Amino acid sequence: MTLPRSPLAPSGFPALPPVAGVRVATRACTIRYHGRPDVCLIELAPGTAAAGVLTRSLTASAPVLWCRRALKGGRARAIVVNAGNANAFTGRAGEEAVRHVVAATAERLGCRPREVLVASTGVIGEPLAYERLIAGLDDLTASLADDRWAAAAEAIMTTDTFPKGASRRAEIAGVPVTLNGIAKGSGMIAPDMATMLSFVVTDAKLPAATLQALLRRGVEDSFNAITVDGDTSTSDTVLLCATGQTRHRRVRGPADPALKDFRAALFDLLRDLAQQIVRDGEGAQKFVTIHVTGAASKRAARRIGLTIGNSPLVKTAIAGADPNWGRIVMAVGKAGEKADRDRLAIRIGGVDVARDGQAVPDYDEAPVARHMKGREIVIEVDVGVGRGRATVWTCDLTHGYIDINADYRS
Repeated sequence: MTLPRSPLAPSGFPALPPVAGVRVATRACTIRYHGRPDVCLIELAPGTAAAGVLTRSLTASAPVLWCRRALKGGRARAIVVNAGNANAFTGRAGEEAVRHVVAATAERLGCRPREVLVASTGVIGEPLAYERLIAGLDDLTASLADDRWAAAAEAIMTTDTFPKGASRRAEIAGVPVTLNGIAKGSGMIAPDMATMLSFVVTDAKLPAATLQALLRRGVEDSFNAITVDGDTSTSDTVLLCATGQTRHRRVRGPADPALKDFRAALFDLLRDLAQQIVRDGEGAQKFVTIHVTGAASKRAARRIGLTIGNSPLVKTAIAGADPNWGRIVMAVGKAGEKADRDRLAIRIGGVDVARDGQAVPDYDEAPVARHMKGREIVIEVDVGVGRGRATVWTCDLTHGYIDINADYRS
């Protein structure tokens, strides 16, 4: 399928500078697609520390199962990614495919198989033609370079309409470091985490345990705070790797004050990538920010926000620019979290539409209707029971979503 570029897409792919200790290559291996690169190899310097957050799906793919085991070692020399085939629900054949790929990659890079991480995205339930991937490894390793981030982001796309990338600079104890990240995702997007792949690298020197703590926290307010359709994938993978090529003082765990700037940059990069995924939601025409306050806890606020964001009635109202705030009330009520009906307040586009459990007197729907016709929609809900707050991001639900998914395998 060739899909038109999302109207919510950024103007172009950002400039991603080289990261010391990282090289990237892509190749067309015809795993499923023809005439386009569909495999990406990310080579990492010896000694690179690695962390990951993976799907909680009980039907997780073979690559996810491999990464769960391999990440226990905390090291990585390579990440191999293919698009078009998820290698999920493929049983022993899927696990065997992973073993062949990691062994062949490890042989070419001179590392242990457990230092090769893998990820796959695409159709579920079809055997992975791993022989084609392995046949392309010599070309991949020969063409590794430090400036091919845009090509890498394109190679991992499936129904995405634009490549997704982000870069940040930060300091650790006064020493500058670089962070680069790419992602893919468009449909089957919901926590935990969202049908998506994301790979973030940095030249900082940080141990795996610190990376893991930072990544897990960062994912909560980024990839676990987005939804397109409420469906959790078999393949969700976020990997964070630190090559250690930039020398700075040793950090004392994730709470070290020296990591304040790095932590902020990492979290901002993760949010950027997560929001790009929502902006590329299948068939999406509108980007929706939902702020929930007054909840019993942050977790409760997020659950309420995601319930609003996942509601087909809310999402179709947004698609039709219908300021039907009653659907938001419905979604709050079904979230399963505490809410005070008589203190509930709702704002759309900065306009109070409901307060103290009822419509605002003399509520003028006209400015809200104008806001709903825009590309960027903001919904604010206060449920009146506590101090918990959270923000989630979603998109509208249009007929384009049906068109894309009805023909996904064709």
